[in-house]
Amino acid sequence: MVEAITRANETTVPVLPCASVEETLEFYRALGFAVTYQQTRPYLYLALEWSGFALHFGMPPKDFDPSREESGCCLVLVDEVAAYHAEFSRALRTAYGRVPAKGQPRITRFRPGASRFTLVDPSGNSLIFIQRDEPEELEYGGSKSLTGLAKALDNARILSEFKNDDRTALRVLTTALRRHEATAAPVDVARTLTTLIELAAVLEQTEGVDEWRRRLTTLTTTDATDAERRRAGEGSRGADRSPAAGESARDAALQRTGEGPHDADRHQAE
Repeated sequence: MVEAITRANETTVPVLPCASVEETLEFYRALGFAVTYQQTRPYLYLALEWSGFALHFGMPPKDFDPSREESGCCLVLVDEVAAYHAEFSRALRTAYGRVPAKGQPRITRFRPGASRFTLVDPSGNSLIFIQRDEPEELEYGGSKSLTGLAKALDNARILSEFKNDDRTALRVLTTALRRHEATAAPVDVARTLTTLIELAAVLEQTEGVDEWRRRLTTLTTTDATDAERRRAGEGSRGADRSPAAGESARDAALQRTGEGPHDADRHQAE
């Protein structure tokens, strides 16, 4: 009878392709990683550490193209993912004078309530930080509890955050906005326009951006209030057009999306 092997204290360390030693070291040092080993001859090998995990880098394969972002990937499971995004964003802003959101390197945007974000390094490698209690099941295509534009937004979130497929997310939202805008809650229209602008920036695509910005600017609290009244059958009586009534209707729309009033303000401001 074979005795059971006690397995404990295992450590896994990914070895990722490195297209440029200088760019790789600059990026990871900016994030706060310590270089624990560095060799370029006769073979390339780097070892970096940050907090409780390590990353190693070696020679890339033949015909390696970092721009395709089909390089390596490392999942980092953490207890509170928001704190990691805040720390890396601060470090990048200090090093580069901005938080890079497009091209390489970059960090994906983190929305309140999100359970993951991605760091893309100069070699196209992805470090995906994931909160441990993230739901195990995803409803691809968007939550079945949602409909119309709200469902498309949820689908785009999954494509972008979980599959790193910003291009498909952009296409899904462009189609959904054309199909559902007339019947969608104004806050969902605003969120869709904001998300489209963000995705276009990441993809460095300019087509449609000016029009989306113009339409986003025209969305006001009064517009949202009137649209909510029409759907609720309340009409648009002048006496109801008070700031309090506007906020009440707006809050009702926000409750359906799971956001708070300040979230909608932030979406429009950004």
